[in-house]
Amino acid sequence: MAAQKGRIAAALAVNLLSSLCIVFLNKWLYVRYAFPNLTLTLVHFAVTWLGLCACLLLGAFAPKSLRLAQMLPLALSFCGFVVFTNLSLQSNTVGTYQLAKSMTTPVILVIQSLFYGKSFSLRIKCTLIPITLGVVLNSYYDVKFNVLGTVFAALGVVVTALYQVWIGAKQQDLQVNSMQLLYYQAPMSSLMLLCIVPVFEPVFGEGGLFGPWSLSVIIMLLGSGVVAFLVNLSIYWVIGNTSPVTYNMFGHFKFCITLLGGYVLFKDPLSINQGLGILCTLLGILAYTHFKLSEQETSRSELAKEEEEGVLIGPIALPAV
Repeated sequence: MAAQKGRIAAALAVNLLSSLCIVFLNKWLYVRYAFPNLTLTLVHFAVTWLGLCACLLLGAFAPKSLRLAQMLPLALSFCGFVVFTNLSLQSNTVGTYQLAKSMTTPVILVIQSLFYGKSFSLRIKCTLIPITLGVVLNSYYDVKFNVLGTVFAALGVVVTALYQVWIGAKQQDLQVNSMQLLYYQAPMSSLMLLCIVPVFEPVFGEGGLFGPWSLSVIIMLLGSGVVAFLVNLSIYWVIGNTSPVTYNMFGHFKFCITLLGGYVLFKDPLSINQGLGILCTLLGILAYTHFKLSEQETSRSELAKEEEEGVLIGPIALPAV
């Protein structure tokens, strides 16, 4: 159990560091060279698949034969999550986008409760209150609604929630690990994005997928792809070994760390409301972690007690007929 906790902590640390790193790499590509967003995502998943091919050659995992139909929902939901999230960001203010994004966690709770028979205690559900309040405090000054933006935001939340739920569900249903699942999903999603990119972004010429790009951009792009490989792999591993809700809670924590990091390292402005929002969010995350660990400890104690009682009682002898 201690070893499992250590692996989860290591995966969360890798996800945190790689997520923070990729934010700055992507921002550099966006600001300095106006690199297209969907195209960058396509490159990330292509490099992720190449990285998994390298891991396969090194014997890091053994591929498992999966049918196309089994992987299609996951690949489609990923593309939908990317497209609708980007459309939401384009059609809404940053505050509205962040507020909508915070709704992913309660939608995951609803999906898992209705369709996967999972139950969540009242205190776990209540931890969403300070987290949502924190997001509102961080973004309320920039919240503006419009019909098209609201539709894109709602679709983005639902598809993102489905994608994260299916990452965990597919690993259990198909009896595969994170590498085996991502090995099939990455190339499928890359091909789908390759069909989507020309609809939203240029393909040839200046600012297009096929350039021309300078050597420095190509190097930064490959570096961003390598970091994206770590992000994608750690996401799959964390969700597969914990739950989509836990990963979402960790996502809120990363958001707070990013804001605080911008304030400390780059002197980005941080208002009192934003500071209170970060505090509320962190308190909600701490409460969720405490309650979750407490429930897991209770479950383990009950299971151990049942096993102990089974050993003490032993098999019941039936009377001879």
